[in-house]
Amino acid sequence: MWDATPLLRLYARRRLAQLAHSDPTEAQHRTLTALVRHAAGTRFGREHGFAALRTVADYQRAVPLRRYEDFWTEYWQAPFPRLVDVTWPGLIPRFAASSGTTTGVTKQIPVSLAMSRANRHAVFDLLSHHVAHRPESRVLGGKSFMLGGSSKLKPLAPGVAAGDLSGIAASEVPWWARGRYFPPPDLARIEDWEEKVARVAARSLQEDIRTFGGTPSWLLLFVEQLAALRPGAGGRLAGHYPNLELLVHGGVNFAPYRARFEALVQGGSAELREVYPASEGFVAVADRAPGQGLRLLLDNGLFFEFVPVGELDRPAPTRHWVGNAEPGVDYALVVTSCAGLWAYILGDTVRLVDRRPPRVFVTGRTSYGLSAFGEHLIGEEIEEAVAAAAADVGRLVVDFTVTPIYPAAEGGPGRHLFLVEFTPPADAEALRRFSITLDMALLARNADYAAHRSGDFGLLAPLVEPIPAGGFARWMKARGKLGGQNKVPRVIAEAELLASLREQG
Repeated sequence: MWDATPLLRLYARRRLAQLAHSDPTEAQHRTLTALVRHAAGTRFGREHGFAALRTVADYQRAVPLRRYEDFWTEYWQAPFPRLVDVTWPGLIPRFAASSGTTTGVTKQIPVSLAMSRANRHAVFDLLSHHVAHRPESRVLGGKSFMLGGSSKLKPLAPGVAAGDLSGIAASEVPWWARGRYFPPPDLARIEDWEEKVARVAARSLQEDIRTFGGTPSWLLLFVEQLAALRPGAGGRLAGHYPNLELLVHGGVNFAPYRARFEALVQGGSAELREVYPASEGFVAVADRAPGQGLRLLLDNGLFFEFVPVGELDRPAPTRHWVGNAEPGVDYALVVTSCAGLWAYILGDTVRLVDRRPPRVFVTGRTSYGLSAFGEHLIGEEIEEAVAAAAADVGRLVVDFTVTPIYPAAEGGPGRHLFLVEFTPPADAEALRRFSITLDMALLARNADYAAHRSGDFGLLAPLVEPIPAGGFARWMKARGKLGGQNKVPRVIAEAELLASLREQG
């Protein structure tokens, strides 16, 4: 295979120069203007007066915030699966089946041809930042391996099909890139996750893998399969893929997994690079070192708005955009997209850390938090506390979830139960220390939690229950959500769901 990296490097120079001279406010205004003009003739565009909109303020006055359920009931449900000129011009050819991280409810997110192109452009931005950071890169001298769902899509109507976003991407790899993409079509189409992992792992060891990526929890399970096939590799990715340059991760908070992945890339030349993909669009990529935020993709078919988290459910919340959003504030992210999402509440919370260019930290989910007792813990605080506790006891967290335990007597204190899968398994002393450090980390991060924990008056110390090795994977399999882009819900409120998880032990 000839090395296409020199061509990538030429593209990267031009693209990065363009980004360096781009004004974020102008880029986002141009994006919104183009989206509104393109969709003016759709049903949504006519009903919201798109033809008369000129400014961001015009748009925000004309188009209210909506969630997925609003779009589904008001616009998509009746004509589904053939959405023609409804919220985006023409026929929507693909739907990304997306299960909510906390709710598990499957959504059908429109994926237009324009969105598929935008997602491919985002990958080139990712690679551009990589080769800029690593001038000696040969990343396109081998194959790119994305561990995702099946590329065998479910037909819904003539010209319309559905699958998870990674499967859609795998099914639409351009002809010129197919020889550089792994797994090949015969393996990419396998629907059974366990069969796919077994066959893909064995085949991958015969390939020159330069890029490897996916959701952290599923990547770790895949690496265990590699270790079983090649036990002499010493638990390092370099022992399996000696030319690996880039390990791409995204989809969940990386804090609980960071130590494990840093150990995996030791002894090799691979760097970790985070991305922020969603079924609704490719939001951001890491252009700097880990911990410095993800750069928003401002000219790639998405217009971003930022709503203070505390205002999200108000009748008229404040709507910021890159022109006036402030660093250090926790915002609910709202997107307008080239697939017909308009002022759509994405479900993620972010914090702006830079404005020129805009970079964000993903701090959690709008529906992911703990406030059963008024403690108001957000996802970021929970993830960081779990990571700190795991480091203190010398364990790695494969996955975890948390549930509130309500008091038996009215007015008594409640508490949180953390169900955690450790590697190596945690003994009684490690569990005790984990619980203490977890509690201390939450106390340090959240004043409301500290107030409720004071004197055990409103909240007792957290309990920690170990989940046996492979328990989360067995549970996800039993729920029909093994592999791909499915994620373990971080908060479980339903007693039946909690009981089904405990049964896997």
